[in-house]
Amino acid sequence: MSAAISAEWRKILSTRLWWALLAMMAAAVAFFAAVFAFAMTQGDAGTGLDGQPLAIEGTQLALTVYTAGVSLAYVFPLAFGAIIVTSEFRHRTIATTLLAEPRRSRVIAAKLVAAVPFALLYGLVAAAVAVGVGAPALAIAGGETMLGDPEVWRTLGLTVAAMAAWMLVGVGFGTAVTNQVAVVVGLLVWTQLVEPLLRVAAGFWSAAEPVARFLPGAAGEAVVGTSFYSASGLATLLPEWAGLAVLLGYGLVAALIGWRTTFSHDIS
Repeated sequence: MSAAISAEWRKILSTRLWWALLAMMAAAVAFFAAVFAFAMTQGDAGTGLDGQPLAIEGTQLALTVYTAGVSLAYVFPLAFGAIIVTSEFRHRTIATTLLAEPRRSRVIAAKLVAAVPFALLYGLVAAAVAVGVGAPALAIAGGETMLGDPEVWRTLGLTVAAMAAWMLVGVGFGTAVTNQVAVVVGLLVWTQLVEPLLRVAAGFWSAAEPVARFLPGAAGEAVVGTSFYSASGLATLLPEWAGLAVLLGYGLVAALIGWRTTFSHDIS
């Protein structure tokens, strides 16, 4: 198993994709953190479901800024996790991988384990950039950085866990849908268009709100306990432990589907 994991690390490090996506994620987190800080501090956070201006202040405002990555930039570790698997099929190296390790369940497990250090790195960078950009932006805009609040640091730690979990989910979906273009486009459409629309719609339809809490993006936000959606009254979140369980459950189910379908077929 250790040999399979080492081989996966060498495959990841042999390309520039891991740090290119990391840099793009950092830029996205910086942008959203700065926008949230200035917009919300200046009272331009939008309106709630009752049509009244939203008033997000103090710790809640700081947490909304510092969790910008979990709310909007999680697509980067998610896509990278999927590419860890699908790149083997795209470049036709999967046959060589399976010759070296015929037990396909071990190949999937090795990819999941090998993704963990990179997942944690993405999470750490997301949290660091959110604070590094968001805190000065809040201070410049006249808000409180709240960096002395233990709840803020606890949420930052959970941000690392949430972003790391997203990469593992991506590995699961890459196992189930091995066509790289199809899985990346599908994940982008779902995370950036379909789910946001569903969650906004659920915010106006009380009967759908309990179901919306179990959507992947909502589960990821539940891990940190807050998000722009919940702060604006558009959603309620699951408990932190339940959010993590639901999010990882999506990845596990996808990986099992891939193991029983794509990885059970002859691959040449």
